[in-house]
Amino acid sequence: MFAIIQASGRQFRVEPGAIIAIDGHNAGEAGGEVSFDQVLLVSNAAGDVTAGTPFVAGAKVVGVIGELDKGKKVRIFKKKRRKQYRRTKGHRSLLTRVRITDIQV
Repeated sequence: MFAIIQASGRQFRVEPGAIIAIDGHNAGEAGGEVSFDQVLLVSNAAGDVTAGTPFVAGAKVVGVIGELDKGKKVRIFKKKRRKQYRRTKGHRSLLTRVRITDIQV
């Protein structure tokens, strides 16, 4: 059984027990429960696939918030040759790890 959900502007293929990393820390506190209503596709244990237009009506994916951390450091480097122009910036994106517990159809 698996589902494809849309969260934080991206699509994730999830199944019970999977851990996904969602952008930002706006999902809640660690240990809290979060549900995703934007389910694009659901496949049950028998192999039947239900696709939504754009979302599957009545489908919901439930998960538990794990740890709140930061992603890998990203470096942005700009340069214009022969002009003595060099700029370096960087950031680490905030991530929320969610463990999927249930897929409800």
